[in-house]
Amino acid sequence: MNVLVVAPHADDEVLGCGGSIARHVAKGDDVYVVIVSEVAPPIWAAEVANEIRKECENATSCLGVKKVIRMGFQAVALESVPRVEFTGAFIRLIQEIKPEVAYIPHRGDMQIDHKVTADAAMVALRPKYAHVVKKIYAYEVLSETGWDIPNTTNEFIPNVYNDISDYIGKKIEALSCYKSQIVDFPGTRSLKAVEALTTFRGTTVGVAAAEAFVLIRKIW
Repeated sequence: MNVLVVAPHADDEVLGCGGSIARHVAKGDDVYVVIVSEVAPPIWAAEVANEIRKECENATSCLGVKKVIRMGFQAVALESVPRVEFTGAFIRLIQEIKPEVAYIPHRGDMQIDHKVTADAAMVALRPKYAHVVKKIYAYEVLSETGWDIPNTTNEFIPNVYNDISDYIGKKIEALSCYKSQIVDFPGTRSLKAVEALTTFRGTTVGVAAAEAFVLIRKIW
């Protein structure tokens, strides 16, 4: 089975569903990670971009990802990309990979890159093209999910939980590769905070560790 993980920025794939990626790989699924945007000059120095790219390679390799695809858009500027160009890139990508399952960011996240990525992905995931994705999930990202103005649209209300008790170690190992992004506790991007969230989500459904998702669409 082909699985597609859409990450607005490198590290979102691990924060949102690193344990689920590891579980898919263990089951024999082919996981493709799409990094939508990258830090680049003139906003960031070239060495920063290279460092994050290397960290991403290490993290996804740790999880057993089959392929990392880089769209190459400028981070923190996705809303400036023409819609026809942005959504078109997603349509072509999904029709090429033909995933059965897709993970996308939660549209209520604080970061605008997450919002526009979710919108573009959903345009491409409409069940009107040759290949139709059977399951679509939205994942949560500490430091983005739950920080926007609280309302029913922005709230992350999970209704699917993936037991990653056997894969939490892999998630933390992969996240540790992102040394430039990790902060000390109680920062939201600390290893302790991320592990605490998986523990909380797990106890919600009676397991040691879990990742939570919003089911957007499922076709039986």
